[in-house]
Amino acid sequence: MKRLSFQRLATVPAPVWRVLIGLLVTAVMVLLMLRQFYPLELLEMKLFDTAFMLRGKVNPPDAVAIAEIDEKSLQKIGRWPWDRSVMARLVDRLAEANAAVIAFDVMFSEADKNDPLFARAINRAGNVVLPVVFDFYGTPGGGFDPLLNASAYQNIHNQPLLSAFVPPTASGVSLPVSALSTEAMGFGHISMLPDSDGTMRWEPLLVSCGGRYFPPLGLQSAAYFLGVPPESIVVRATESVAVGQAVIPTDIWGRTLINYYGPGGSFPHYSISDIIDGTIPTKLLENRVILVGATAPGIYDLRVTPMAAAMPGVEKHAAIVASIIDRSFIRKLPARADLAILIVSGLLLTAILSRRKIMGAIMTTAFGMVGLLASGYFFFSLKGIWLNLAYPTNNLLFIFIGVTAFNYAFEEQRARRIRAMFSNYVARTIVNALIDNPDMARLGGERREVTVLFSDLVGFTTFSEQHSPEEVVAVLNEYLGVMTDVVLKWQGTLDKFIGDAIVVFWGAPLPAADHAERAIGCAAEMAKEMRRLREKWLGEGKAPLYAGIGINTGEVLVGNIGAMGKKMDYTVIGDQVNLGSRVESLTRHYRVPILITANTIAKLCAKGPDNRLSGLAIHGMERVIVKGKAEPVALYRLDEQPDPSQPLIIEDCPEVAVVRFLEK
Repeated sequence: MKRLSFQRLATVPAPVWRVLIGLLVTAVMVLLMLRQFYPLELLEMKLFDTAFMLRGKVNPPDAVAIAEIDEKSLQKIGRWPWDRSVMARLVDRLAEANAAVIAFDVMFSEADKNDPLFARAINRAGNVVLPVVFDFYGTPGGGFDPLLNASAYQNIHNQPLLSAFVPPTASGVSLPVSALSTEAMGFGHISMLPDSDGTMRWEPLLVSCGGRYFPPLGLQSAAYFLGVPPESIVVRATESVAVGQAVIPTDIWGRTLINYYGPGGSFPHYSISDIIDGTIPTKLLENRVILVGATAPGIYDLRVTPMAAAMPGVEKHAAIVASIIDRSFIRKLPARADLAILIVSGLLLTAILSRRKIMGAIMTTAFGMVGLLASGYFFFSLKGIWLNLAYPTNNLLFIFIGVTAFNYAFEEQRARRIRAMFSNYVARTIVNALIDNPDMARLGGERREVTVLFSDLVGFTTFSEQHSPEEVVAVLNEYLGVMTDVVLKWQGTLDKFIGDAIVVFWGAPLPAADHAERAIGCAAEMAKEMRRLREKWLGEGKAPLYAGIGINTGEVLVGNIGAMGKKMDYTVIGDQVNLGSRVESLTRHYRVPILITANTIAKLCAKGPDNRLSGLAIHGMERVIVKGKAEPVALYRLDEQPDPSQPLIIEDCPEVAVVRFLEK
């Protein structure tokens, strides 16, 4: 058999090659879908979350409310956990208000002296559902309590499919203390099994334990509210769980997608202290499923959901109850339908791109991807159907990329060479210096006198802990952007960002006789810009931040430091660099924005007056010995003069005792 030569391959018409590329990409994507390729599965999860966010809040049924363990209750009743007498009063109040079902998302696994009082309240109410927690990691076959049997599913259908039915299997279960368990109307599990990214998207409607299947708290509560006893709940293995007229779709693991009605606070919340005090009108509690759970952040019952990064777990149970009462569920499209969408869309785009030029290909691909995403959102928001979009949209994208690459390789003009790529990663001054002196790119460096500037935000760690990641990133980006502009204006070499810290130096890679003046002028302008930002943030209702700046001058090693051919950084290292970092940290101790060492002042004084520093004053403070140093160094602070036209004033450091700092 003759080997097919490249010349013969080149005679194959371009449209045929495009079709072959499209078919190959689609075949690979089908294989990835069948193998559940994790990166695309993760992307699909995020698309699912995005659909929830775009849909926004949906009004839940009036039949569900939350009695919350909130900050107000903690302040009034006391720290958590509370005495069981508090829960007894809560149950009595809810029973007096004719609450339909009282469901606790709180475990009572340890005995309390007032358990009998709480148990009598549960008995009087007669409608209390208590939680259980299953153990999925213990010794198989241990820890099952027969008391749970009355709450187990008793009506299992689809017997031939039971071999493919693989709900989560627990080795044991934790119940509330027996004094309370014997009085409860029923039990529901509160075990949560998040997806691999930690987000709660699925609710396990069935957990296998001791040869029986058990429902979650939300389903059990909804069933009691609808008057459906356990023996009337119908489980169809791998398909659904029917609670009266509500048929909840499930997968082969007995899970259902949670239909979140919105972010935290979507359901009515009533503080437990207000319920106990009787300040909540009876009509707001009457004939409702009241879920009792924690919303106070300090109790750590917060979950990651598609609607919020930190949602109280009781809100998830409320969504389950509401969706069953409302008969509003999210259904995942069958796998064969998702596969059909992938194949059909891929073949359709392949046929179109086989005859299109680049602009037509871009428009067609974009239209196809937007059309898929829009269709997915339409079915989700209006029909409650989840289409798998990650695979077909990426399939269209990779078909386009493959066909476009072919066009550029064989039919279109060759792409122009990418120039100045190195300038995307380092400052322009470094690039120019490297062009003039290629030896600078070698691993190592040279000794050079430079002035280094360290800047760091004060209290940024506390600020990060008290604000959302999005707020922190927005403030940090604004701050770093403004400060970078100032650094570049004063022709500094921006070494690196370390979180909120900025490291800059002058005098390399290009020599600069005035590196001390530039550093001081830059620091003064950075402080001025920091004041402007602080006023802006205060006007926007944001927390004000302060920055500390330390400046030092000395001989350092400057050059490319790192691993040759892998990762190198143009940076400065040495004892004088460390001293600059230590001086910056002392701005917190002296409560001044800018500290300068005597090394820099000496360099400054060696030159004549500089008009760029007019309106500034340098005042000596005291001599210190910082951690890691044996010799003292004098510190100076930088201030603005009342009259900006006055030349720079430098006051010497007073002769006082040396202060030694042991901390960093």
